[in-house]
Amino acid sequence: MPRKSARTVDVDALLRHAEVACRRQRLSFTPIRREVFALLCRHERPAGAYDLLEELRTERPNAAPVTVYRALDFLVAAGLAHKVNALNAFTACRGSEESHRGLMLICRECSQVIELEDQRVESSIARSAADQAFETADVLVEVVGTCADCQR
Repeated sequence: MPRKSARTVDVDALLRHAEVACRRQRLSFTPIRREVFALLCRHERPAGAYDLLEELRTERPNAAPVTVYRALDFLVAAGLAHKVNALNAFTACRGSEESHRGLMLICRECSQVIELEDQRVESSIARSAADQAFETADVLVEVVGTCADCQR
């Protein structure tokens, strides 16, 4: 799976942000969670759990699928990663707003995911749900289409 070069993704900065976020939430950012998050951060496109497992096994040969799935569950719950259901894959959260919930534009051609922060969309969803006396828990909106590169 292609990865961004070290110039385009500052994995160390993302790891520092994750450490602070975990400390603030009083969560344990264990070495295995940190390793899985770092692997996820290096991916240009969303990564499947088994892709991450294969990479993790270069450092931890005995790593099992459950190890990766538990780490991914933790990262999603902590707001550090998103599960992209349309691709059955995961991507590191690159949003800067701590309370953002996730708006993903997913290219059906190349699987690129663009994470957006748009308070107007989140507010609109909350208002529409409230109009139906529906209380939202998590909102992750996935919009599938074609990115600018693939349109050419």
